[in-house]
Amino acid sequence: VQLQASGGGLVQPGGSLRLSCAASGTIFGISVMGWYRQAPGKQRELVATITEGGKLNYADSVKGRFSLSRDNAKRTVFLQMNSLKPEDTAVYYCNVVSGGPHWGQGTQVTVSS
Repeated sequence: VQLQASGGGLVQPGGSLRLSCAASGTIFGISVMGWYRQAPGKQRELVATITEGGKLNYADSVKGRFSLSRDNAKRTVFLQMNSLKPEDTAVYYCNVVSGGPHWGQGTQVTVSS
């Protein structure tokens, strides 16, 4: 399984970004797709996940600001991030569970004025 993530960048506080992650390769079904993030000096943490059936799970810190969705046909997951805060600054990693966990290469999100 290969994961191609895109959409990171620099944004001012209060701004928005949209991350996407497309899975390719030999895939026999994807049960969960989602995003994690890791800020400097901190452990990697869950941001949001979505099951194949559409069940969503968000970290408390992003509820009401971030929205996760997936396109099963395109094997792609999207993270819409609104009202971004400086504390959202981190490297964001796409994660897919397909016979085991698979990680994308990470995309930097920086929220700063």
